[in-house]
Amino acid sequence: MHVLVTREPADFAEHVGDFLASRPIEHNVLATVVDTLAATDGTDGAVFAWVAAGGEVVGAALRTPPRGALVSCMSADVAAALVPSLLAEDPGLPGANGPQPAVSWVAEAWRQCTGGIVEPVMSQGVYWLARVTEPPTRPAGLSRAATHADRDLLIRWARAFARDLGVPATDPEAVVDRRLRDGRLFVWADDDPVAMVGTSPPLAGVVRLGPVYTPPEARRRGYATALVANVSARILTAGASRCMLYTDLANPTSNKIYQAIGYRRASDAQEYSFRVV
Repeated sequence: MHVLVTREPADFAEHVGDFLASRPIEHNVLATVVDTLAATDGTDGAVFAWVAAGGEVVGAALRTPPRGALVSCMSADVAAALVPSLLAEDPGLPGANGPQPAVSWVAEAWRQCTGGIVEPVMSQGVYWLARVTEPPTRPAGLSRAATHADRDLLIRWARAFARDLGVPATDPEAVVDRRLRDGRLFVWADDDPVAMVGTSPPLAGVVRLGPVYTPPEARRRGYATALVANVSARILTAGASRCMLYTDLANPTSNKIYQAIGYRRASDAQEYSFRVV
């Protein structure tokens, strides 16, 4: 096995693009971040690494500070080969996030290299859908594309969503502006907006929904369920083969409502933090 490390997102995308697209659900976040970075001039210290065996890519990871690494599917042997080279370039790696069991193997390889402590942060379910089941009840209001008039509210909601998850809200203004520009933010409006959902660009026919957010005062009324169902149907009608989303496995409500509209759990993902002692 050969490990290659670069600071150039376009170089990484050229070598690993087909590998990431081969598993468009498990690799969706990683591939979306790669595409975004490859389309920009600056990478803000990002590091990219991949492992090749027999001329084929068998594992990949990237890190955009201050976040931990995003990792692809890979075997334990590939993780053991990848992590030392990644640490040589980026010794301050603070954690890892990605599909199971690959991310656990990456975490164990980090522990073996550093003697540090690995701590689980969030366990997520990965759900997909190819056909929408209409919600049993429809709340008042309707789904619509977000507009610039919604911008300030959506930025506040993006910050609130991050607070709910206990993670930093990294540049929510830029994220909201980019998604508004690309037509990838939607709201449920009951007179005023009461819920939002974002969408990712399609990857190999798969579109990811998220974040999904309803402010506390508007929860338990079916707004988010109806919005996700409507936006999922729009995506499929527009030509995507599947929709996908992530859920916090510690939140049984979100896992239940998505299953009610046709989402099925495909796999799990995990985030770990790393601490050197």
